[in-house]
Amino acid sequence: MKIRLFVGTAVAGLLVAAVGAALLLPTPRVAAGDGSPQDVGCVSTTFRLASPNDKVCVTAYPDPAVPGVTCYLSQARTGGYSGALGLAEDPSRFSISCAAPGPVPLPAGLPEDADVFSERTSIIFKKTTVRRFIDRRSGMLVYLGYSTKIVEGSPMNSVSVVPFVK
Repeated sequence: MKIRLFVGTAVAGLLVAAVGAALLLPTPRVAAGDGSPQDVGCVSTTFRLASPNDKVCVTAYPDPAVPGVTCYLSQARTGGYSGALGLAEDPSRFSISCAAPGPVPLPAGLPEDADVFSERTSIIFKKTTVRRFIDRRSGMLVYLGYSTKIVEGSPMNSVSVVPFVK
């Protein structure tokens, strides 16, 4: 009887801690057409009985400097209790695809290369970044998605291109 009571109390304590942490964590990315990142959708990849599943999520990131260009980044997100609390390190596996309704005009003064956006994929040490380059010879904006880590980055990367008006 004492063992059953202890286990029940421990599980209840974990649930209360998880709910409390979820309330303290930042809310998921959602945009209302304001140019901020927006989660498009997620699929579960690993079932976890008593905690959130591992997922692959697609997030839309509008390029803040080039109107009409949106990049879609699919990325693995770690589940479990550590993922729910924001303590897990997400794997460096992702894909990027950028699109525009047609060739886009380049804004005046657009730098030859610049970070478009970046987000942390671990609590401190790791982030995923998308960098934009201008390939003037071919008339393409080139978007490179890559992962960095303080000690050692990852060779995983992905590239997407969008034509611009020459």
